[in-house]
Amino acid sequence: MRPARTRGVLAAAAALALTLAGCGDGGTAGGSGGTGTVTVFAAASLTESFTRIGRDFEAAHPGTTVVFNFAGSSALATQINQGAPADVFASAAPATMATVTDAGNADGTPNTFVRNQLVIAVAKDNPRGIVGLADLARPGTTVALCAPQVPCGGAARTALDAAGVTLTPVTLEQDVKGALAKVRLGEVDAALVYRTDARAAAADVTGIEFPESSRAVNDYPIAVLKDAPNPAGGHAFVDHVRSDAGRAVLTAAGFQSP
Repeated sequence: MRPARTRGVLAAAAALALTLAGCGDGGTAGGSGGTGTVTVFAAASLTESFTRIGRDFEAAHPGTTVVFNFAGSSALATQINQGAPADVFASAAPATMATVTDAGNADGTPNTFVRNQLVIAVAKDNPRGIVGLADLARPGTTVALCAPQVPCGGAARTALDAAGVTLTPVTLEQDVKGALAKVRLGEVDAALVYRTDARAAAADVTGIEFPESSRAVNDYPIAVLKDAPNPAGGHAFVDHVRSDAGRAVLTAAGFQSP
């Protein structure tokens, strides 16, 4: 028979092993370690910065994989409210986030983590000499806007109204990347897109600042979802987005602090 002290040490070691095993299983399934798959639904304008943040988050949380669904915020909100499984929602406008919170699908109060403003995106050499919103209404000028229900579309309408400019876009896109693509492909002369998107496409387009954009600044809220498959991972990701490291990535992309 082993001495009592030896039996006590072995029992304690066995208990610790069981505890660690339990923590490991819970972490993989979305426990306190935040490991496993974290599914993030995010506005299309966050594509470049969140992709970078996702890589950084995975490096800081071994065993974690971040899966993104980038699209127009209104489309993402609809998917969430229809039961699409996701852990985090990052919207390009409070109104779109409100459709999710009003449906009871957010876990707590969303936090505004960045802001964004519009610019006029034109071809790199700006062949039509566009310098402001009024130029978009010149005869023969073709313009792409986001659809009205999409945050970038709502912001565009606010800016145009502030400038007293009336125009008829040749296309209404379901997210800001779609509007930007029309300029990059040479299908339109200009589009109203976020400053961050024009900066990400600087090799192909020029972003023209205009004063009325200050009247249409969009706040971006982020929230963990109520039925998140991996709530611990979701909270950890939101914390990373709002950390100094996350803010540095967002600032470099052209986002503003709230």
